[in-house]
Amino acid sequence: MLSPEDAETWKRALLGFREKKDVFFRTDPDSPFAHDQEFFGLKYFEPDPAFRFETQLHRNPAPPGVVMATSKGTRQLFNDVGHFEVPLEGRPIRLGAFQSAEREDPSIFIPFRDATSGKESYGAARYLDLEVEHDDRYALDFNYAYNPYCAYSEAYSCPLPPRENWLGVAVRAGEKRYHD
Repeated sequence: MLSPEDAETWKRALLGFREKKDVFFRTDPDSPFAHDQEFFGLKYFEPDPAFRFETQLHRNPAPPGVVMATSKGTRQLFNDVGHFEVPLEGRPIRLGAFQSAEREDPSIFIPFRDATSGKESYGAARYLDLEVEHDDRYALDFNYAYNPYCAYSEAYSCPLPPRENWLGVAVRAGEKRYHD
């Protein structure tokens, strides 16, 4: 649990991150929004430190390869590096953690669906990315959950979460649906 001072610092950092993301989406040539498309800013759930967890990555000793289907019907290969366990709605939830087997990006990738998917948040999935921590201790913060680029443009192909990451609880943190 964060102290009141730490919670305020955390909230400022999160809101700053969101502002920078809106600027990127509005102005950067790598934005998923076409430059002739009007961008009104992303929608988010209110910041909530209850969706931030200090947790341990439980590593698979020999990470198996996993093929994930994508939004365009293709497939992408990932390594199943392990899982996290976090308490949501009073029960332990297990989240599979992956690394791309096709790119050199070493970050931990957590695709998930939850009870808000298709209602309050993007229907296919939301994602979390974590920089690798060599002690396997992580701050897993759903307030940073984001929509894949395929939520904004059909030009993108995005991996869909495996069934193990379909959560039966509502994660009211992070990005909401952009299109209503």
